[in-house]
Amino acid sequence: MSIKTIVSQQYRDKINQSAKTLADFPEIPPEGWLKTVRKALRMSGAALANRLGVTKARIPKAEKDELSGSLTLKTIQNIAEAMNCKFVYAVIPNDSVDSIIRQQALKKAKQQVEAAAIHMALEAQSLNNEQTEFEIERIANDLVQKMPPTFWRD
Repeated sequence: MSIKTIVSQQYRDKINQSAKTLADFPEIPPEGWLKTVRKALRMSGAALANRLGVTKARIPKAEKDELSGSLTLKTIQNIAEAMNCKFVYAVIPNDSVDSIIRQQALKKAKQQVEAAAIHMALEAQSLNNEQTEFEIERIANDLVQKMPPTFWRD
């Protein structure tokens, strides 16, 4: 097993473990995390603004911007710290990393087999369904192993 393969597996393991840990993480509250935490702390917008050294008007704007996705990560971190909280940021896949890679490999393999099938049909050398599925699996397995530079291009 190559170093590149080992490192790749370590990354996969880290992401899969994080996804498992955060699987039951709650959805964003309707008012957003900043406002929800501030209210839970019973901290007024004015008190939070004072801690941050900004105007009172900046707090409701920041809370609104969080919901629209236009608040920077740094600003969220600063506000969280002002409320004695830790800001946690994560990108969690919807499925295991291996499953996402496998889905992409199958998609690419199917495209390759379908493109070849057109030419084979013109030459009266079409594959039956069983042969087609076998080729898709064979090519997908090869793609997963080799991960060519074009792997993620659609």
